[in-house]
Amino acid sequence: MFRLMHLPHVRLAPAVAALAGLMIASPGLAQTVESSAGPLTATVVAEGLSHPWALAQLPDGRMLITERSGNLVVVNAGAIGAPIAGTPDVYNQGQGGLLDIALAPDFAESGRIYLSFAERAADAGQPRGQGTAVMSARLVLEGDSGRLEDQKVIFRMNNFTGTNRHFGSRIVVGQDGNLFVTLGERGDSARAQDMTDLAGAVVRIAPNGSVPADNPKPAGWAPELWSKGHRNPQGATLRADGQLFTVEHGARGGDEVNNPQPGANYGWPVITYGVDYSGAPIGVGTEKAGLEQPLFYWDPSISPSGLDFYDSALIPGWNGDLLTGGLSGQVLVRLDVEGDEIVGEERLFVGQLGRVRDVKTGADGAIYLITDQDNGQLIRVAPEGE
Repeated sequence: MFRLMHLPHVRLAPAVAALAGLMIASPGLAQTVESSAGPLTATVVAEGLSHPWALAQLPDGRMLITERSGNLVVVNAGAIGAPIAGTPDVYNQGQGGLLDIALAPDFAESGRIYLSFAERAADAGQPRGQGTAVMSARLVLEGDSGRLEDQKVIFRMNNFTGTNRHFGSRIVVGQDGNLFVTLGERGDSARAQDMTDLAGAVVRIAPNGSVPADNPKPAGWAPELWSKGHRNPQGATLRADGQLFTVEHGARGGDEVNNPQPGANYGWPVITYGVDYSGAPIGVGTEKAGLEQPLFYWDPSISPSGLDFYDSALIPGWNGDLLTGGLSGQVLVRLDVEGDEIVGEERLFVGQLGRVRDVKTGADGAIYLITDQDNGQLIRVAPEGE
């Protein structure tokens, strides 16, 4: 486990011109910082997004972006298409709304996508409140818009409640096609240690929502569970070897990076490196037998959101490193990964871009991120001049 308080700034190298040209019709406002890899420039590709939450790149280089209000849009050459029809009805209050998007491995043939969202009890057959759900659908593109068909809610967390925070929620498609879904503890920390409750967890489901036969089965655990003891995981990604990595929000301090293992308990709220917002201690401290330690933590918090491994020759020295955004930290972060350890941190564009909600490595080797605000932006980070 590694912890750092503050560190420097970063860079890249040549891009794939065709994809870059597709994404950027005319470069917008640009900012450049020095970094361990040389000067990096952040260019606004598109703006006018309403609290964007997640992005996914289509095979042709265009970007799909979810907006918390419930819209799913295509961004092409700086233009935002009309909202795609057929998205789920969402609970758009507090931290709820339309959340993550993931493409199925066979998307080019099937058009299959997965969406996570905050769902109202009335739409879910639940007695009250709201919770996190996942929809499967087929995306039919018509120019820079389109529609969803064959929509089906394949997963719902149990025990909907009236709170409007800590929904999670990221979707990662595993190498076997099964889905990892991160779920917050809905603002009720005790739920993260209730093994019959899907809150405060990573769950693993099949593409149709069923439970894979090889899920871990610790005594007393709900069958969908992969790992427990998480607070509010808002970033998740898969390493090339199939290992899952997540980032989650702590309270006041104690944001974590984890490599969730099947049947493991990551401790919230029994152990944490943070304290309550009042300053009061939480749980028993930072360690307890049987509970896992994070790979890395932040104190003070940056509120990490979005997570991706960098995997392009554009910046050879970054291959295998993690990228995440900071909401309260208003920062892009590179975590230096060696083997199964995080050995360093680099902070980029501190306070310059706004609240970074999601981060993805593009097919052109550039880094794409979105900012969570009323006038949200899609931003491309690449070497100066690229």
